[in-house]
Amino acid sequence: MFRVGLTGGIGSGKTIVCKIFEILGVPVYDADFRAKIMMSTHPEIIAGLSELFGNEILNDGRPDREKIASIVFYDRNALNLINSLIHPYVRKDFDLWSRSKLDSAYVIEEAAILFETGAYQLLDFTIAVTAPDDLRISRVVERDHVERKDVLARIANQMDEEDKIRMADAVIINDNTKLVIPQVVELHFKLLDLAAEK
Repeated sequence: MFRVGLTGGIGSGKTIVCKIFEILGVPVYDADFRAKIMMSTHPEIIAGLSELFGNEILNDGRPDREKIASIVFYDRNALNLINSLIHPYVRKDFDLWSRSKLDSAYVIEEAAILFETGAYQLLDFTIAVTAPDDLRISRVVERDHVERKDVLARIANQMDEEDKIRMADAVIINDNTKLVIPQVVELHFKLLDLAAEK
């Protein structure tokens, strides 16, 4: 199975790019979504979060995502602790999921912290979706109905955009001036070729 990682900073447009890949018939695993589900349902993760931050982050026995978010948005160390707790479970989940997609030429794992966790090292190819900071900020303010300072705090906790671009095998520019669909289609055919060669 040829496995592709797709990442990008908050507001870069990862979701829309993944939707285009899905329209092209490529299975996409949303690592952030799966992590949120496991954070609320997996007993070992819940116990680990409680051990890290105390029972006050629980609400009716389940982690309160708003309380956790209020901690990690302003504390990179806390964010790293949570990621290191959840990451191994997401890896196992992705491995199981990708084994169920063997009829596909390749699969995509969408993850905001693909490079930060080292997950990219277990994949065959990586894609970074990028957009200028001001555009990313305005997108998130509008989408999430949050203040600019909250978005800036999230961006400060993420890997620098230039580092992601440098580490990626391919880059999709989503800056409202360059058409995204042709970029994705071109990359799709390249990935089909690479998958066939593997």
